Amino acid sequence: MKRNYFLVGLILVTFFVISFLTNIIGPLVPEIIEDFDLSLTLVSLLPFAFFIAYGVMSIPSGLLIERYREKKVMIAAFLVAFTGALFFALVPNYLVAVISLFLIGAGMAMLQVVINPLLREAGGKEHFAFNSVLGQLFFGAASFLSPLVYSYLTVNVGKGNTANVLLTTLEQLVPAELPWVSLYWLFAVVSLLMVVVIGWSPFPEVERKADEKVGAWETHLELIKRPVVWLFFIGIFAYVGSEQGVANWISEFLSTYHGYDSKTTGASTVSWFWGMLTAGTLLGLALLKFVDSRKVLIGFSLGALISLSLALFGSGEMALYAFPAVGFFAAVMWSIIISLALNSVDEHHGTFSGILITGIVGGAVVPVIIGALGDLFGLRSGMLFLYLTFGYILSIGFWATPLVNNETIAFGKENAESVES
Repeated sequence: MKRNYFLVGLILVTFFVISFLTNIIGPLVPEIIEDFDLSLTLVSLLPFAFFIAYGVMSIPSGLLIERYREKKVMIAAFLVAFTGALFFALVPNYLVAVISLFLIGAGMAMLQVVINPLLREAGGKEHFAFNSVLGQLFFGAASFLSPLVYSYLTVNVGKGNTANVLLTTLEQLVPAELPWVSLYWLFAVVSLLMVVVIGWSPFPEVERKADEKVGAWETHLELIKRPVVWLFFIGIFAYVGSEQGVANWISEFLSTYHGYDSKTTGASTVSWFWGMLTAGTLLGLALLKFVDSRKVLIGFSLGALISLSLALFGSGEMALYAFPAVGFFAAVMWSIIISLALNSVDEHHGTFSGILITGIVGGAVVPVIIGALGDLFGLRSGMLFLYLTFGYILSIGFWATPLVNNETIAFGKENAESVES
């Protein structure tokens, strides 16, 4: 199909909403530990429940897309997320939180499987790396916003501000001792709004080639026999594990080792982690027009490792800047790994995308590993595990051999010929 700008725009909005619902867990960790009296291991089961849903739903979601098409699956995904958010908003306790986050994660998994191959086709495969990083820009912007919304609501809900209709309404809905639960009412409203937007939007039929479609189980079995599929699956696992392993523990780390208030300084630092991810995305967009994506990945991976070291072993003030710097350097990792992966095989891209998205379970496993190690040896020691995950991402820049390189200004003609061949 020709480049479809409406569809690209709708995908970018979806990236924004996915991020808004996904990346609020980190700032909530200290609140959840205190209000539900949890250990680091137990609280880490919350992001585990969210991200394990990707492992459960990713491949089945691809099969659903083939049967019901993209629009219906996107509507269903947001309805599942709405159900999960409303459930916890109505019954706020630890067990329900686990179930709620699993349902929200399942909805987000369905969306991720839809939008990645859809973006590659709607925006043009030679522009996929660029458009995918643009999606990450929207993702980062929402991630920057959501901790600020959390901070605003927790500080102001329950303070008797009768002039603000939003705050007054939320005060009637949430327990006085759990003002942060108001976020889940907001999640429910946003999810329902997206159902309406997608339902009423003109949604073009996407004519994908055979290699863009999600195949049967035989196709999945054929792909998972290829070493390159496993290598990139581990890459997605490592990236999401790294991202969530940092973001979910920033606020607790700053509170434990430097005494910062989790509702203000902790939430603000998490916000800046995602804000700097957005800034890093802007630089990444520019670099991908001039530099091979593998070189960009190597440079940004080294930057992330250096920043992580400063955050873990530097002073409190240094950590306030170094943690957001990790976000800056993590900005392009997801999109480059995805584009390198899909451009490293010549068929079954839809099926491969479903397998890759399953790797998002890294966001479930790595925070639990950090939490368990943290209970045994201290949170700082637990976060040393991130050197392994970021190190693997660094290695991808050296061994990846894509069939199609990202189009650059200097080598655009050469790359165009590579695409045509």
